Amino acid sequence: MKILVIPDIHLKPWIFDRAEEILRAGKADMAVCLMDIADDWEMYFQIGLYEETYDRAIAFAKAHPETVWCCGNHDISYEWGRLETGYSPYAEATVIRKLRKLTEAIGTQEIPFAACIDKVLLSHGGIGDKFVKRLGKKLERKLSEEPITNVIVAINMTGPDMLWDADSPLWLRPQYDSVKLFRGEEYTQVVGHTPVEEITLKRGVISTDVFSTYRDGRQIGEKAFAVVDSETGTFEKVWIE
Repeated sequence: MKILVIPDIHLKPWIFDRAEEILRAGKADMAVCLMDIADDWEMYFQIGLYEETYDRAIAFAKAHPETVWCCGNHDISYEWGRLETGYSPYAEATVIRKLRKLTEAIGTQEIPFAACIDKVLLSHGGIGDKFVKRLGKKLERKLSEEPITNVIVAINMTGPDMLWDADSPLWLRPQYDSVKLFRGEEYTQVVGHTPVEEITLKRGVISTDVFSTYRDGRQIGEKAFAVVDSETGTFEKVWIE
């Protein structure tokens, strides 16, 4: 299966427009959105842009119900009341309300943090071996030895006490650290979260956050989306104007 990866949005609703064009052109079978829909540099008072961006995400979810969504730290921070860089207290009520609307459009009780499609693991930051073992210890289970579906369910049922941590699927940065990935010999991981200059596959991780910007508004990465083969863990780039 060909999966179009929609990386970190950060108040850029046009990303959904480009993604929709790629899907309509038949270049991918489905999409995954790694979210971080909220927040960007100095956008604290731009409530209208917050509303526009979440509304575009909701419309995309309704138009493409097969899309997989993986919650980002900038989204769930509002639900959990965890302040961080870029957090807008002025947009707080808007984000919480729109996240509930998005959850309804997706058709789930909660927006998941992780997913697995064939031989690909999907999450905002990455799933590390250390985190799965730590979660298993808390649950008093040998989680790291259980089927992958059990692991994904356990992650998605976890709260801020475990997920608001540097080694969690919300915050992990496998690009910078010598992190042992969970079942890295078996699965390729697809992540956003960490801005990169180009989409790359390194040490079993496909990094896709190429639309984030510097403080002055310049885009950090190349103007491309990744389309990932869920069986082989390889990818190709689809360039946009």
